Amino acid sequence: MRYAISIPQHAADGGFRPKELREYLDRAEELGFEGAWMTEQVLGAAPSSSPLETLAFAAACNERLRLGCAVFVTPLHNPVHLAKRIATVDQLSRGRLEVGVGIGGRGRMFSAFGVDPEDNLVRRFNEGLRVMKSLWTEPTVDLDGEFWQLADAAMEPKPFQKPYPPLWFGGSKPAALRRAVRHGDGFFGAGSSTTAQFAEQVPIVRAALAESDREATDFRIAKRVYIAVDDDADRARQRMSEALIAQYGDYGKKLLPVAVCGSPETCVEGLRAVAAAGAEMILINPLFDSAAQMERITAEVLPHVD
Repeated sequence: MRYAISIPQHAADGGFRPKELREYLDRAEELGFEGAWMTEQVLGAAPSSSPLETLAFAAACNERLRLGCAVFVTPLHNPVHLAKRIATVDQLSRGRLEVGVGIGGRGRMFSAFGVDPEDNLVRRFNEGLRVMKSLWTEPTVDLDGEFWQLADAAMEPKPFQKPYPPLWFGGSKPAALRRAVRHGDGFFGAGSSTTAQFAEQVPIVRAALAESDREATDFRIAKRVYIAVDDDADRARQRMSEALIAQYGDYGKKLLPVAVCGSPETCVEGLRAVAAAGAEMILINPLFDSAAQMERITAEVLPHVD
């Protein structure tokens, strides 16, 4: 089992502490985490830093951690701009970037991004990926698409990783899971999905792998887990509930059942269930007291999961 840790990214105006983030990342590296990951939230009441800019900062703080975002809702991005930014951060990190992509739900403010919600988001998603992959791998790109047109377009430098950074796909429906196998390098179970839902998704992914001509070892499966360790189980649940509401608004009220909360023993059982469901990497995602939680989880929980 491999583990990654979330990067604290919520700070009120003027509240970002560079020294604290450097120390947090240094400690995550010392504790043996494989990587450090973020989410993307462009619009929302929760003060959330932009992932690629923060990951560029993180890349300058250490030399080993893999650095990722799960996920970019790519239909809301111009794929040319996103491809350039990703290539740049991959160069700055010397090839340590991981990229999660997803289509996103329809409950978004599409008008703010110049996207017609009646457009076929799957076609927009697929074409956007085609644009990015082409710019990352081809000397020049000619593409006459439904949404984007490029003529003799070049982008340099390419990503440091060849052919491009690993692409993790989010999503929950069977079609999205099969799409991950066709076009991606891994499937990332959402933090907002329960372990039971994740356990239903993994067999679909594995069946799609078996039907494909690719090696299963070339495709990874991961799950984000919101977690809170506290000897007082009621306090753990209350604080997690408050954190989920602060991050997701009213939707957060529905998410407490997805989180792993309570004593170290309870958290061990929760993570064992995620591993048994098929996760090969677990993204540990505290939502409060991140540094203290990372220490307790590493000392009291992770050694007993395997």
